[in-house]
Amino acid sequence: MVTTEERLTVTFSDMAQQGDAFARHNDDLVFAANGIPGEEAIVLVKRGRKRYLTGQAVELIKASPYRVEPRCQHYGRCTGCQWQHIDYPFQLALKRRAVERQLLLRGNFPQPPVLDILPAIEPWHYRNHARFSVDPQGQLGFVHRQSGEFIAIDYCHLMHPWINSVLSQLQGKCAGAHQVAARYGVGTGEWLIQPKLASPEIGLESGQPFYEEELLGRRFRISASSFFQVNITQGERLVEVVQDRLNPTGGELVIDVYAGVGTFAVLLGPQVRRVVAIEEASSAVKDAAVNIMG
Repeated sequence: MVTTEERLTVTFSDMAQQGDAFARHNDDLVFAANGIPGEEAIVLVKRGRKRYLTGQAVELIKASPYRVEPRCQHYGRCTGCQWQHIDYPFQLALKRRAVERQLLLRGNFPQPPVLDILPAIEPWHYRNHARFSVDPQGQLGFVHRQSGEFIAIDYCHLMHPWINSVLSQLQGKCAGAHQVAARYGVGTGEWLIQPKLASPEIGLESGQPFYEEELLGRRFRISASSFFQVNITQGERLVEVVQDRLNPTGGELVIDVYAGVGTFAVLLGPQVRRVVAIEEASSAVKDAAVNIMG
């Protein structure tokens, strides 16, 4: 029996679906943060379940050539990021391998037809949406996904500069809120902060029911509870890839499943005969109705 806080020496063989490296130790699977396939490491066990253990790689015996120094001082403590310790090109290779593995296991593809990933033009400061937890003192941060510990943060290297400026302005002033969400329209300059914040120290407007963003020249209304692409540059490339693969001639019927606020329906609509958009989230359906008419 392996107990919590025990240290195990393992060699990681691959990355698991949830982003941890994994290895085998006797009959148990070991899932660990801060590992890379091929590394030999000592894992501190934090939780044990039947047939598997979870923990963190705390000491490297043999490091991967793909290991890099994380950019963020909070990395490993806030657990909002999982792969900052991995060289970005190798991250892409790992993600491609994960898709191939699922197609093989779930779809019975003997040779999964997966093309190389289109890398992000800018892998930092792209995220236009943040959801922060708030502690009793009004500090903003994230909750460690294993321990549940609250980690206050003052800067996030994934967030758009506007969101980092909001984080600085709101830090320590949100007592009474459970969470604070900030969303920014990179192409419009509009924003949304939820919930409505009552502190007189806060000089930012908050409580907006929606904001607008622009994608490939079209404006989209996005309500507080509606999903939208968090990386606008990659979102535009995604639409362009779909357009290229469809190569519409004007007579097609396109079914946009999980349509959200109507992103693909709006952008593909002028190029085909008809689009049917399917979505169950009520806020997104209302947004899509506005966006399609616009």
